[in-house]
Amino acid sequence: MTPPQLPDIVEPGRLTAALRRSGVLDAGAVREVKVLHQHPALVSRVIRLGLRYVGESAGAPHSVILKMPHPAYAKTLANAGRQEVAFYTRLAPNMPSQIVPRCYDGHFDEESQAWHLLLEDLTESHEVAADWPLPPSRDQAMAIVTALGRWHAAWWDHSGLGATVGAWASADDSAKLMDTFAGHYDRFADLLGDRLSEERRILYRRLIEKAERLLQRYHSHRHVTIAHGDAHTWNFLLPRPGVTDTVRIFDFDQWRINVPTNDLAYMMATQWYPDRRQALERPLLNHYHQTLMQHGVAGYTRGTLDQDYRRSVLWHITKPVWQWSVNIPPVIWWNNLERVFAAVDDLGCEELLG
Repeated sequence: MTPPQLPDIVEPGRLTAALRRSGVLDAGAVREVKVLHQHPALVSRVIRLGLRYVGESAGAPHSVILKMPHPAYAKTLANAGRQEVAFYTRLAPNMPSQIVPRCYDGHFDEESQAWHLLLEDLTESHEVAADWPLPPSRDQAMAIVTALGRWHAAWWDHSGLGATVGAWASADDSAKLMDTFAGHYDRFADLLGDRLSEERRILYRRLIEKAERLLQRYHSHRHVTIAHGDAHTWNFLLPRPGVTDTVRIFDFDQWRINVPTNDLAYMMATQWYPDRRQALERPLLNHYHQTLMQHGVAGYTRGTLDQDYRRSVLWHITKPVWQWSVNIPPVIWWNNLERVFAAVDDLGCEELLG
């Protein structure tokens, strides 16, 4: 019998139907579902389920990953669940293989805001580069950026962007978003008091004032892609030693049409302390650009990538404020704040404000 905390989809009959629809189960049927492990996750529940079958089940998965909302964030981050289900059910089937885990089933209920995903279990073949908050090795970082470049290239200036794939934010949408951010920032600054220096306060105010001009890059609708939105290195699964496979990307609750360097800046400038970032930043940007070129992107120069990257780093000073506004704990947003401001200083991003 299904434990009460799990959704109906893990009932053997419904799970059998889902696996058949996805083409991985033929004549057999799921007989038993068992919780093998619950992965620690900040804003969702990730549960590894073991499956036993009756009848012919050759090729069917012996385990799957169930992802569902964490009760503490189920309402405040409901749109994140909607976003991720949409990614796996609408976008992922149209992407090159071996970039994201396979999805067997996904559903978001608009009335209750309950949602779930049943995903390919890569536990035995893949692993994260290092335990949070340790950064990856150089080789691991190169592999991660290769996967990111392959994904970005697949959606680069795609004809469906804003039509059948995602939606463009209008100038009015952007203005409203910045008004919301400004309100959050005022409360954030009041909370921090003298822990937020006057120099940083000035930079935030200038960013808010100059936002319309900075957003012209996005509103050009040129050299854009589907960005991950939360591309820290712990959202990438690397093949275990001895396994011949590719890196997989996961956690797509913040995807959207965006300038591609948004992901690179979040990965390096927001997540890595200066010593590690300074050592890997240039080589990784070079490698990313080469990957784009190898996968068909044209007309995007290395100099344009640098300009976009610096602009994205500057935009990411907003990230800690947004994280604070949805009750992400200070151990996340405070360290992000310190790291991204170090990158802003190193790269001279303040110059972009004129």
